[in-house]
Amino acid sequence: MKNLLALAFVALFTTGAMAQQVDLRRKITVSGSAEREVTPDIIYISISLKEYLKDGNSKKKVEITTLENQLVAAVQAAGIPKENLTINNLSSYNYATRKKKDPDFLASKQYRLKVSDLNKFNAIMDAIDPKGIAYTNIESYDYSKMEDLKKELKVKALQAAKAKASYMVAAIGNELGNVIDIQEIGNESFPVQNYRANTMMLKSSASLDQAEAAEIDFKTIKLTSVVNTVFEIK
Repeated sequence: MKNLLALAFVALFTTGAMAQQVDLRRKITVSGSAEREVTPDIIYISISLKEYLKDGNSKKKVEITTLENQLVAAVQAAGIPKENLTINNLSSYNYATRKKKDPDFLASKQYRLKVSDLNKFNAIMDAIDPKGIAYTNIESYDYSKMEDLKKELKVKALQAAKAKASYMVAAIGNELGNVIDIQEIGNESFPVQNYRANTMMLKSSASLDQAEAAEIDFKTIKLTSVVNTVFEIK
């Protein structure tokens, strides 16, 4: 009997505690968003250089060192720090040995160039023997002040949510109280396919005297921030 009374007391106490925890405040739930478009200022481009034979004559080969020197000089002339140019892959690291075995062997090198202005990239490509350019490709891009931009958009999204809640509550003759809850929605957008690049490509045809001119239309990056909020209604 005592055990039954004890269980009844615990159940009554628990029910009373749960009733006391019920939030009876009047609330409004709204979302706010903010977005902004920026132009990428960090662009990584891969460049592949390859030896070629002048007029198909194996004795008139344009060496990879000649092409590499042209690339380095063009990068320096464009005012780009030399550390922004690195070797991505040396596909012919043993080409000295292979040259002895095969006089027609054509060495190649791949580089990675970091630029902030695509106009400089075009100038660099113009300074290199077009027949020695196998291909170029935009690997990736970014915005140098991305973290600051994310913080700015989160603040603006929260301010937008508060403004929305304020005029909605005012429409029914009430006032907005303190914020009760804030939840960040992870939907920041950083589109990968946000550029069009028809960069310099060398076709295998030996009749081409020049590579196709680079045609680059780099679009902006759109970043969006959304927050869900709950405000008290006075």
